[in-house]
Amino acid sequence: MQRIPFFSVISKYDTAIWVRVVGTILTSLAGFMMRPYLVFYLYDKLDGSVFLSMLIVGLQPLCGIFVNLYAGSLSDKYGRKPMMLAALLIQAFAIGGYIFASHVWEFALISIVNGIGHAMYGPAANAQISDVVPEQNRAEVFALLHTALNMGSAFGPLLGLLLFTMNPSIIFLACSVTLVAYAGLVIWKVPETMPVKSEEMLAAAKANKVKIKWSEHKPLLWITFLAMPVSLLYAQVESTFPLHLQQNFENYKSVFATIITFNGCVVIALQLWIAKRTEHVPAYIVVAVSYMLFAVVSIGYGFVPYLAILLFVEFLFTIGEMLNGPHIQKVISVIAPVEHRGLYFSVFGMNWQLSRAIGPVLGGLLFSHYGGKVMFAVVGVILIAAGIAQTRYIRGLNRKQEESAVEGVLQV
Repeated sequence: MQRIPFFSVISKYDTAIWVRVVGTILTSLAGFMMRPYLVFYLYDKLDGSVFLSMLIVGLQPLCGIFVNLYAGSLSDKYGRKPMMLAALLIQAFAIGGYIFASHVWEFALISIVNGIGHAMYGPAANAQISDVVPEQNRAEVFALLHTALNMGSAFGPLLGLLLFTMNPSIIFLACSVTLVAYAGLVIWKVPETMPVKSEEMLAAAKANKVKIKWSEHKPLLWITFLAMPVSLLYAQVESTFPLHLQQNFENYKSVFATIITFNGCVVIALQLWIAKRTEHVPAYIVVAVSYMLFAVVSIGYGFVPYLAILLFVEFLFTIGEMLNGPHIQKVISVIAPVEHRGLYFSVFGMNWQLSRAIGPVLGGLLFSHYGGKVMFAVVGVILIAAGIAQTRYIRGLNRKQEESAVEGVLQV
C-alpha cells in the first residue's frame, strides 16, 4: 500500500526535528501575540515617549549582534541542548519581567536579557539540524520551519489583540509559559546531537584556524550593506508603523492585527508557488523587482488612509519578501567559499540585527519630528537607491562568474 505523503514526511525525520517544528509554532504564535502590541504597551508605560519606546525595542537586537558572534562557538563547546535550554529559559524569564516593569531602566534591562536569550537560541538550534538531517534534506527542513514560523504570524496577532484588550499582562504571561513548555519538550524529547570530537580533531582544527581578511570578502560586505534598507523597512513595521496607524485609524490595533495576519496567510498560501516559478530567473532581476516593490510599499504605508488599499499594499510587501529572501540567500550561497559558508550566512544575517537595532531609533526620531509620511518616504527613497545599486552589483558578479567559466572551458 502506498504511503500517504504527509505521514511519509512525519516518519522521515528525527523526533528532535518535530519537537523543533512544534516549538517553532508555539514560540512564533506567542511572539506574534506579543510583538505587534509591545510598542503600544511601552508607549503607554513610558508616558507617550516615542524615542524611549523605540530605544527599548532596539536594545534587544543590538545585544543580539554581540552575543551572536560567540553563540555558535559556545554551542560547539558546550552542546546544542544546554544552549537551547538556557536560551529558552532566559527569554521566558525576561518576557515575564515585562509584567512587573514600570521604569525605563527596567524595560531596558529586560530587552537586553531577552536579546541575549534570543541570540543564543538560533545558532544551537540550526546546528542541531545540521547534526541530524542529511545534507540533501536540509532545505526541506528549513522550509518546514519557515512554514511553522508563518503559522504564528497568521494567527498570533488576532489572538494577541483579543488578549491585549482584556489585559496586556496576559500576553507576556502566555509567552513566558509557552517558552517554558518548549524548554520542557527539549528536556523530554531532544537528545544531545553534537558530534563527538577526538583530541586529534580539536588539535587539527586549532592548527588550521586562519584569520579572516575582510578585504578578500568585499562582495559579501557590499551585498550585506545594500540589503540593510530592506531589513530597515521590516524594523519600521515592527516599531513605528503601529504608532503611525494610531494617528490615522481609530481602530488601529485591529487594523495592524489584520495586516500582519493577512501577510502570514499569503506567505503560507503562495511561498512554495512563488519559489517554484522564479527558481530559473536570474537573481539580479528578482532582487530588482523585490526592491521596487518594497519602495512602493514604504510609500503606501506612509500615505494610504484606507484599510482595503493597505491590504493591497501588504500583498505587494508579501510578494516582495517571498521574492527577495530566497534569491538573496542564493546569491550568498553562490559567492561563499565552501570553507566559509557558515561565516557568510552569519555575517549576512547581521544586517537584520543592525537594522532592528538602529532602525527603531532613527525611525522614531524622524517620526517624532516630521511624522510617518516623511519617515516612510525617506525609507522608500533609500530602497530605490539601494535596489539599483544591489541589482547592478549582483549583475556584475554574474558576469564575472560567466567570464571565469568561459576561461576555464578554454583552458581545458
